[in-house]
Amino acid sequence: MSSYILITILLCGLVTWLSRIVPFAIIKNLTVPHWLINFLSFVPVAIMTAIFVESLLVYHAGHWPGFNLPNIYASIPAVLAGVLTKSLLAVVITGIVAMAALRFVGWG
Repeated sequence: MSSYILITILLCGLVTWLSRIVPFAIIKNLTVPHWLINFLSFVPVAIMTAIFVESLLVYHAGHWPGFNLPNIYASIPAVLAGVLTKSLLAVVITGIVAMAALRFVGWG
């Protein structure tokens, strides 16, 4: 591995680390208004919804997006597991097993 690649990897790691640590260091000594904390509590839900919906759609240039049927089929038991158990681990395992089963039978 050349030194250029090593330096690039290290600098990318530093930037990633700083972008995650600096906001906490700045906000540590500040008082955050309650309304802002309430607003930011919705951010994880919004991000997960965007990721979830994006994985269910297939981009077609110049056309409306289509549906990614294997992902939709695998998401149904995963969503049910989430509703029933309220456990992220159960959702992930159910989704992985559902997608593996779909691929095993040739639908994915």
